[in-house]
Amino acid sequence: MSERKEARSTFRSPLIWLMIALILAGLGWWQLGDKQKPAPKGPPPGMNPSTPVRVDVARLQDLDIYLRGLGTVTALNTVVVRSRVQGELLEILFKEGEQVKEGALLALIDPRPYEVALNQALGTQQQNVSQYENAKRDLQRYQTLRKQDSIAPQLLDTQAALVKKFEGQIKSDQATVDNARLQLSYTRITAPISGKLGLRRVDAGNLVNANDPLGLVVITETQPISVVFTLPENDLPAVRQPMRAGEKLDVDAYDRADAVRLAQGTLMSIDNQIDITTGTVKLKAEFKNDDDALFPNQFVNVRMKVRTIKGALTIPAGGIQQGNRGAFVYVVGPEGTATVRLVKVGDRTAESLVILEGIKEGERVVLEGTDRLREGAKVRVIESGR
Repeated sequence: MSERKEARSTFRSPLIWLMIALILAGLGWWQLGDKQKPAPKGPPPGMNPSTPVRVDVARLQDLDIYLRGLGTVTALNTVVVRSRVQGELLEILFKEGEQVKEGALLALIDPRPYEVALNQALGTQQQNVSQYENAKRDLQRYQTLRKQDSIAPQLLDTQAALVKKFEGQIKSDQATVDNARLQLSYTRITAPISGKLGLRRVDAGNLVNANDPLGLVVITETQPISVVFTLPENDLPAVRQPMRAGEKLDVDAYDRADAVRLAQGTLMSIDNQIDITTGTVKLKAEFKNDDDALFPNQFVNVRMKVRTIKGALTIPAGGIQQGNRGAFVYVVGPEGTATVRLVKVGDRTAESLVILEGIKEGERVVLEGTDRLREGAKVRVIESGR
C-alpha cells in the first residue's frame, strides 16, 4: 500500500505536469512552423536562370575625333581710355556697357586753354613770317647792289644769314602751331578701337590728368573674341598635321557644366613652347561671338575636331571591359548566350570608340549587366539600340 501511495503522489506532482506541458507546446510549434515555411524559390530543376542585359550593335559610321581642353575667354584687344591732356571733363557722351565703333566721340574736355595756346602760336608764327618776308626783300636788294659793287660783301652775307635764321624760326613756329592743334584735338576723347564699354571711372565736372592710370573707361573687343585653352603635349601632333596641310580646325566652346554649346569658331594659332611644369601646350581659337555668348575671363570647356574617320566600326564606350588579357567585350549570340571576345581598340570619343579587331558589324555587344556575366551565360535582352 505504501508503494502505491508514493507512486500516486509522484504522478500528481506539479513539476511533472509542467514538463509535460512544455513538451506538448514544443511539438505544436514545430508542426506549425513546418506548415508555414515558404516553398523554395528558383527555376525548375535542369534550367539555368538568364541574366538581364542591355545591348547595342556594332555599326559602321563616320566618326568625328575631338580633343578636349579647358579654356578661358580672352578679348582680342583691351584698351584703357585715358585723357592725353589735363582739364575739366565737360561731358560724358557714352553709355556704360554699349558697343562703340572706332572713332566714336566718348567725352569732351574744356578746350579753351588749348584754343588760347593755339592762337598764341599762330600769332608768333605770323610775326616771324612777316620778318622773314622783309628779310628776303632786303636780301634781293643787297644782291642787286652787290652786282653794282655798291656795298661790301659782308653786308650781303649778313643778310643771307638773317634770312636763313627766319626760315628756321618759321619751321619752329609751324611745329608749335601743329602741337597746339594736336593738344586741342585731344580735348575730344574718341574710341581707339571698336568694342564694348565698361563702367565709367570718372564723372563729368571732375578735373582729369593726362595719362591717369585709372583712365575714363575700358573698351574690350568682344566681336570677335578669342579663347585660350590647353591640350596635353601628346595631342600636339594631331593638331599640327592638319594645320600644316592648310586645314581649318573647328572649335566648339561649351559652358562650365560641359552641357550647352555657347559658340563655334576656328583654331588660330599654337603657342611656340610646351609648359614643362604641366606638360601642356596653349592654343588660341577665334569666335565671331555675334550674340555675346562668350564673356571675357569666362571659363569654358573646349572641343576641337581634328579629323573624321570614314566607315569606322564603332560601339558605345560603355561596352568595353578590361581584363588580364587586355580589352574585351561580351557578345550576345543568336542562341542568347554571352561570349567573351578580345578586341583591339582604336580612336575613341566620349560616347563611342573604334574597334579594329575582334567583332564584326551587326554583332550585339553587352553594355549593362556585365558584372554578372561569364562565358556561356544565358542572357535576356531588356533594351536595345542607341
